[in-house]
Amino acid sequence: MKKAILATALLATSVSSAQGATVIGFKLGADYWYTDVSGTFADGSGQYQGFDYDSSAQTSLWVAMEHPVPALPNVMIRQNSLDADGELNGEFSFGGRDFNGPLSANSDLTNTDFVLYYELLDNDLVSLDLGAAYKLMDGAIRVEQNGLPGQMNIDSGIIMGYASASIGVPGLGLYGFADVLTGIDETSVYDYAVGLGWEFDGVALDTRVRGGYRDFNFDVNNFSDVSSNMEFKGFFAGVELVF
Repeated sequence: MKKAILATALLATSVSSAQGATVIGFKLGADYWYTDVSGTFADGSGQYQGFDYDSSAQTSLWVAMEHPVPALPNVMIRQNSLDADGELNGEFSFGGRDFNGPLSANSDLTNTDFVLYYELLDNDLVSLDLGAAYKLMDGAIRVEQNGLPGQMNIDSGIIMGYASASIGVPGLGLYGFADVLTGIDETSVYDYAVGLGWEFDGVALDTRVRGGYRDFNFDVNNFSDVSSNMEFKGFFAGVELVF
């Protein structure tokens, strides 16, 4: 938690001033994401090994606050639950244990995005947000055979650039969007989503229904003493409330 607070304070100085919202507003959202999972991993002393992963369902939940103070960034916090099970029949050393034979693995790359951003454009036709983020990992990779586990926790953070853009069709509520996080200190880590959405105007709040494709790539060396090239990708559907 201290890492997240410090990172948020540092990121506040990393982006420039731009247009703010005219009133204070909030966004609450959730996505259901069905992923294909692939990749390899190793601890600091071992060789990379790939497991045969099952497709699995993931979730993302977020809250954002936008305000009219131009000098201060808007804030979004997004929690991403990423978890997949895999199997391997072979030799592997991980987490201080040597394995030989049928193995199971659980790759938990759950993380939280702390995003600070500015609205450069915000109208019915085009919107554009730019900023920076800190992706705090809070997961682990676990290998197990006959009840004997080898586990490495993944609990460090990544500084990332952030961009979000949308293009709307006035009067129809239809819009296309793209959201991108790309690693700065870990340049091979990225997290992007593209898709379409429909916005329904209400009296107290607006409702957005959205769907698209998302890809999270976690390619790191000696990150929390783990090296990995894991990828979660697939289609998602979700809803966002704006008030």
